[in-house]
Amino acid sequence: MIQYLTNNHEIVWQALQEHLYLALLPILFGFVIALPLGYLAVRFTWLYHPLINTFGVLYSIPSLALFVFLPVILGTKVLSPVNVVVALTVYTVALLARTVADGLRSVDPVVVQAATAMGYRRTRRLIDVELPIALPVILAGLRVATVSNISLVSVGSLIGIGGLGQLFTRGFQLFYLEPILIGIILSVLLAGIADLIIVLVQRAVTPWTRVA
Repeated sequence: MIQYLTNNHEIVWQALQEHLYLALLPILFGFVIALPLGYLAVRFTWLYHPLINTFGVLYSIPSLALFVFLPVILGTKVLSPVNVVVALTVYTVALLARTVADGLRSVDPVVVQAATAMGYRRTRRLIDVELPIALPVILAGLRVATVSNISLVSVGSLIGIGGLGQLFTRGFQLFYLEPILIGIILSVLLAGIADLIIVLVQRAVTPWTRVA
């Protein structure tokens, strides 16, 4: 395995970079989209179940089918990385919108009423009071979405899109175990490191959750 890395380090490095790009960019897009959707589901209670049910259906669509079907909708090429980014953004929104809504719903109404009585308007109350309290729940959902995306990017290699999944397909095509092992190890390491970073961020921004 060391010899394979030495001889093909450029290929592995490029696959790693592509994997990071394809996995993390949808997380950013999905998080930005999910925040207002989750808030709307709480602000207008009649929207909660329709939104959550819709996202549940979207998340149940097999990733490979979505990768292949999106070019028909977007007008992109089958091998375009845009298809993977859009598909994983949809999955991220489907996961995080419910998490954001549930996090905001978990805020004690007494706290909300107290903030309102102190003169907090709706937007300021959301930013200064409700979101910080809901943050542990939201970040827990973000951890799941991040690890899920890092895993799903590899599926894109079945239709020729880059990432560490290319090492899997190359290994299977050549009946060569080393690239498969390297791809698996790097994928697990990426997921573990990303999860650890989110945990550390959560501990830094929510110090009150560490108080016994």
